[in-house]
Amino acid sequence: MRSPRPPDSSFGATFPKKRFGQHFLTDQNVINRIVTAFDPRPDETIVEIGPGKGALTSLLVQSGASVVAVELDRRLIPMLQGQFRSHYNLRLIESDALTVDLCNAILPATQARLVANLPYNISTAILQRLIEQRNCLTEMVLMLQREVVDRMTAAPGSSERGYLSVLTEAYTEMEKLFDVAPGSFRPRPKVWSSVVRARFRHQLPFEIRSEDLFWNIVSAGFAQRRKTILNNLRNAAEPLSELLKRHGGTSIVLCRAEIELSRRAETLTLKEWGRIVHELE
Repeated sequence: MRSPRPPDSSFGATFPKKRFGQHFLTDQNVINRIVTAFDPRPDETIVEIGPGKGALTSLLVQSGASVVAVELDRRLIPMLQGQFRSHYNLRLIESDALTVDLCNAILPATQARLVANLPYNISTAILQRLIEQRNCLTEMVLMLQREVVDRMTAAPGSSERGYLSVLTEAYTEMEKLFDVAPGSFRPRPKVWSSVVRARFRHQLPFEIRSEDLFWNIVSAGFAQRRKTILNNLRNAAEPLSELLKRHGGTSIVLCRAEIELSRRAETLTLKEWGRIVHELE
């Protein structure tokens, strides 16, 4: 029988949990690069998702900004409270980033910028949640799995382009800043990470009346990547399928939107998606 593993004094008594997708950033050079890129200011409110062991948090609170840190792992809360007990500009919230109301959490502030090292296993879902709360967020600096960033920033025509690409392009102006090697984390992940800056747009780059319809169409368009936009939309579920029929059928709608029937979803630009929506409104 193997002896119990002794506590790792260099890392503390709290070990990362796989179910939280935790990979704690430990490379001080990378930490400094992220904070420099984020450039916290003393007169602003900052949201940090997943402070972990406080690697970024310590530099954020030193800037004098009002920091709201959202942490799901209750094991880390006492450690963070003790570490930052003298910093009255930090508010620690034990909550899930997938459900927390950030607009309420930052009150009395009405706007904030956000920085986060997003867990690999739910980074896409958290990103969608943050976009939903864009009314009170102006800018985000995020670290995600490099593969996810490649999908987020994929241009029309790229094989990496998908629903996530359209989502981020529609609501943000995104800029990839730099890559981060696996050795910068503990435990060491199997993949590289990337840091991106995303500034929220004030409005969509095209005019539509129904954003829900827009996303239903985009989702249906990418349902099966090897199929054309025509075939995917023809196989759309209700109520989208009924809406297409009421407007003459999928091929008629695409022709009116000036979309070639043989094209695939990854080749469409934002404006072309908008034209399809416009034909159904």
